[in-house]
Order: sequence, then C-alpha cells, then structure tokens
Amino acid sequence: MQESAEERAEGLIRAGLKRKGWTEKDLQERHKRDQFKVRLAERLRAQTTVTLRWIAARLCIGTRGHLTHLLYWHTRQRVSSRLSRKSLSIP
Repeated sequence: MQESAEERAEGLIRAGLKRKGWTEKDLQERHKRDQFKVRLAERLRAQTTVTLRWIAARLCIGTRGHLTHLLYWHTRQRVSSRLSRKSLSIP
C-alpha cells in the first residue's frame, strides 16, 4: 500500500513539475522555502498518505520539522489573507 501512495505522490510531483516547467534539478537548486515547493508539499499531504519525512526529502525541503514549520506558516498566511479580504468586503 505504501508503494502505491509513493507512486501516486510521484505522479503528482511529475505533473506539478511539468506544469511549472521545472526539472528535478530545479527542486534541488531552489530554496527550501520556495512557495511552489510548499504548495506541492501541501497538495501531497492532502492527496496521499506519504510521510512528511518522505515529502521533505523528495522535494529537497530539509527535515520533516522544517516542512511542518513551512506548512504551518503557509496555511496561516492563507487563512489570514482570506479573513482580511472578508473584513474589507463587509459594509
């Protein structure tokens, strides 16, 4: 079952890289905190059962702890911006 989760994750990564026009080398050369890498990690968490450790290693993000930190702040920023937009639209 873990193999199929990893296969699904690899498919999502390949599709994301193709859409972005990146290669495997780009994953290694870009910053650990690159927004595309963080969004891709978030998508992998939502759509697969691979571990944070696997995602962090595969996307060259560092440790699973660092990935957890990045995902937390990414989610917090998204929620904060939604709340800001909502409060601006209230008469």
